[in-house]
Amino acid sequence: MSHAAYHASSSANAFGGEMEDYLAIHEWFDRSRGGTSSILHRMLAHHTAGIQDAVAHFGSTITISTGRKVPVSLIGEQHITEDLGFVPTLDDYIQMMTCPRWASKRAKLLHRKLHENIDTSQLAAVNSDD
Repeated sequence: MSHAAYHASSSANAFGGEMEDYLAIHEWFDRSRGGTSSILHRMLAHHTAGIQDAVAHFGSTITISTGRKVPVSLIGEQHITEDLGFVPTLDDYIQMMTCPRWASKRAKLLHRKLHENIDTSQLAAVNSDD
């Protein structure tokens, strides 16, 4: 699905109530769409950890217009499944990523510093290498 309103309508069909009952949650899941045109915006919340974040943000349940309580985790699972066909873990996204050289050089030096007590002046010189 491409828009939060479609997800909200689908939630109303699945759990009862009105589309408006669910719109804020679906907008939250897709909030990163404004920052990029890439479909990869989904890696920020479309996973199991994103569902946990939604529960932390909205609470474990919402009360819809009929008075029924609906678990936020189920709404999140529905949203992600509609977009991706399944609910991946955060590790599923991390495994498909590669770490660019600029992001790993300082980390390697810091690791060595912590474990081998190297001179920290090397950390400042890393960027001058590129």
